[in-house]
Amino acid sequence: MKTIFGVCLWSALALAAGAAESSLMAPGAKLEKLGEGYKFTEGPATDAEGNIFFTDQPNDRIVKYGVDGKFSDFLQPCGRANGLYFDQAGQLLACADEKNQLWSIDAKGKHTVLVKDYQGKLLNGPNDLWVAPDGGIYFTDPFYKRGYWQRGPMEQDGQHVYHLSADRQKLTRVAEDLKQPNGIIGTPDGKTLYVADIGAKKTYAYDLLPGGKLANKRLFCEMGSDGMTLDAEGNVYLTGKGVTVFDKNGAKIAQIEVPERWTANVTFGGKDRDLLFITASGSVYGLKMGVRGAR
Repeated sequence: MKTIFGVCLWSALALAAGAAESSLMAPGAKLEKLGEGYKFTEGPATDAEGNIFFTDQPNDRIVKYGVDGKFSDFLQPCGRANGLYFDQAGQLLACADEKNQLWSIDAKGKHTVLVKDYQGKLLNGPNDLWVAPDGGIYFTDPFYKRGYWQRGPMEQDGQHVYHLSADRQKLTRVAEDLKQPNGIIGTPDGKTLYVADIGAKKTYAYDLLPGGKLANKRLFCEMGSDGMTLDAEGNVYLTGKGVTVFDKNGAKIAQIEVPERWTANVTFGGKDRDLLFITASGSVYGLKMGVRGAR
């Protein structure tokens, strides 16, 4: 892996959206390539100190990008982990795609299987996840056939969204009417959940109810997404072709161009949570922002 620091590579934001767009990033900030030489980067998640963990999914490893700007391998193999998220106890949760499971990984890299099936049938392949303030876990389960799978055809009756209770005992389907759910993120107050239906090229918002249930499904924007994040002002960041930013009302306010064929995911990290960290194909990028990530 070759690492590159401090090299300005791309003009980060188009000017068309005006002041609302440019105010998102720090004055003079430019998109920087932080590292390259991966096969396909995904699933960035930030711990309590601001360190960022992401997956190099085809190479079956989780990589740490520290607040000191250094890269190190955290876990390899890692169950072909895809989406990651830290829970309140500091455990790294992972969508372990190799056997279609959901894992919890401790600081030493030891994993515990939280979910291995739904009603006795294999999941399609947990992809992205979010942990609610009450500790419940929401995750998407699209079907992307993998060449390394040692399994038969799709066992579930569709591609759905699931909720795992905070005590890790009850798994429930909470959304069954989506074509191919992928990116997912919720608000820090635990009131709203955003789910990107990448297959339908739409993103929806839901109200979160007690017990993990969803209500009041509504269209947020006419765009799907691979991964998602939120900033402290409630803006929603979607990925695919670069990073597209929408305000909390669903109006597009920014387009961050990334010079890669696909932008898979995005999160906020760093000591001050103001580094927009972008996983894009074989590389990872950073952009210093004028807003912080939602916490």
